[in-house]
Amino acid sequence: MDIWSADKLALFLIFFLPGFISMKIYDLMVPGASREASKSLLEAISYSTLNFGALFWLIAYIQTNDFYHKHFILYSLAVVVIMVIVPACWPFAYLKLASWAPIARYFTNPIQKPWDYVFGKRTSYWIIVHLKNGFRIGGRFDTKSFASSNPADEQIYLEEAWTLDDKGGFLKKVERSQGIIVMQDEIRAVEFFE
Repeated sequence: MDIWSADKLALFLIFFLPGFISMKIYDLMVPGASREASKSLLEAISYSTLNFGALFWLIAYIQTNDFYHKHFILYSLAVVVIMVIVPACWPFAYLKLASWAPIARYFTNPIQKPWDYVFGKRTSYWIIVHLKNGFRIGGRFDTKSFASSNPADEQIYLEEAWTLDDKGGFLKKVERSQGIIVMQDEIRAVEFFE
């Protein structure tokens, strides 16, 4: 029995690929530990099955009345929609649904750390980083700045470093500074300002 025959390989791809795509897109959107594809085989197959259940109407339509031969281009586009495009959209739909106020209380937030939640918004902030040694670092977190995400250690790159007054006010940009990176081991707290 040849497990690599074309029909068995096609059957495997049909029941693996859509779920695998959904999982990979979700992993790109929600910071978390990397999952090994070999250990997620059953999960990928389950998501593919849900995808096919939701799109059964389209699958049934393109499999009737010799649709393949009469409308080959439409058939091919439908297969791409079923196998790639819709599975790539499921994570967006799930995250939007999970954050919708009327039903959000029934979902556990998939983002595991407040660090990832705040920096995942990709919003510009004025930031004061309080260090464990009592010092404070002020700076601008904007489009060229970066914050790590789970599972990496919390680190932050501020594209602009600013001097602070005694009350925590931002005085002026540090001359010739190209920004500053603050490591997790040094951070006690981070304040955010508009």
